[in-house]
Amino acid sequence: MESSSPEEIESSTEKLLKDLKAVVHDGEELLRAGVQDISDHGVAARERLAAALQAAKDTRERLEECAAGALKSTDRTIREYPYQSIGVAFGIGILLGVLANRK
Repeated sequence: MESSSPEEIESSTEKLLKDLKAVVHDGEELLRAGVQDISDHGVAARERLAAALQAAKDTRERLEECAAGALKSTDRTIREYPYQSIGVAFGIGILLGVLANRK
C-alpha cells in the first residue's frame, strides 16, 4: 500500500462528506415517499439511497486504508529516528506553548 498525499486524503474526505449528504437527502426523500409507497418514485429513491450508501462505504474504506498507511509510515519513521522524533516533538511542544501564552 503506497501512502497517499494530503491532497488525495482531503479529496477523499470531501467525497465522503458529499456521499453522506446524498445518503441523508435520499433517506429523507424515501421517508417522504412513505414505507407503503411502492411507486416508481419510492423505488428510485431506494435505489439512489443504496448507491449513495455504497459509495460512502467505499470512500470510508479508502480513507481507512490511507490512515493505516500513514500510521505505519509514521511509526516506521519514529522507530528509525527515535531521538530526532523526540527533538521534533519537544520543539513543537515549545512552539505551541509559546503561541498559547502570547497575549
